[in-house]
Order: sequence, then C-alpha cells, then structure tokens
Amino acid sequence: MKKYNVTVNGTSYEITLEVVDAADIKATPAPAAAPTAPAAAPAPVAVAPVSNANGENVTAPMPGNILAVNVSNGATVKKGDVLFILEAMKMENEIMAPCDGTVVSVNVSRGSSVETGATLCVIG
Repeated sequence: MKKYNVTVNGTSYEITLEVVDAADIKATPAPAAAPTAPAAAPAPVAVAPVSNANGENVTAPMPGNILAVNVSNGATVKKGDVLFILEAMKMENEIMAPCDGTVVSVNVSRGSSVETGATLCVIG
C-alpha cells in the first residue's frame, strides 16, 4: 500500500493505493462502448415576429418558463427592448422587441410555462 495526497478543486485528500503485480490482474471483458455525446444545444434563435392584422406577434423561440414580464398592455417599446426573460435548459434568454410600437396584449405571466411558437405578446 502506498499513500498519496491528492488535491481536487482546492481540497486536499489523503488516499491509499494498493500496488498490484501485473501477473495478479485477471483478464476482464472490455467495457461496452461509451454512448455518444448528445448534440450541442442549438444557438439562441432570434424571435421572428409573425405579422397579422392586429400587429406583430412575439413568439417563444423554445419551450421554457417565463421568469420575468417587463411590459404591460399599452406600454411603448422600441426595437431591441427586453420584453420577457425565458428560462430554458437552466439558461435565461432575453426575448426582445422585434420592432417599435405599443404592446397591444400580453399573453403570458410570470411563472407561465410556454411551448415553442407560443404567442407571448402582440406589438401594434
């Protein structure tokens, strides 16, 4: 047995290792192939407004939870203003105004769960 000191993330540990002779090691079957790593998450997508008779729909680019609603009905917004904070996959995403205008309706509230494409608000 041999003793070693190992430091992990700034914490020091004392470990003891048993020295094994190569002749004592039994053949073991090879481990199964490791699963492939999941694909990287897609880059954040800009909100693409959909034009309708009532104005510009601001939609959710991904499913998630609404952490903050920064606008209310009748609020004047400028292109690029942060309207909502959407939490998706433990990341906070800013949903910005796609154009200048007045908020005609807010369709979600703080704590709401939304799916991709859900209308968050309409800007007229």
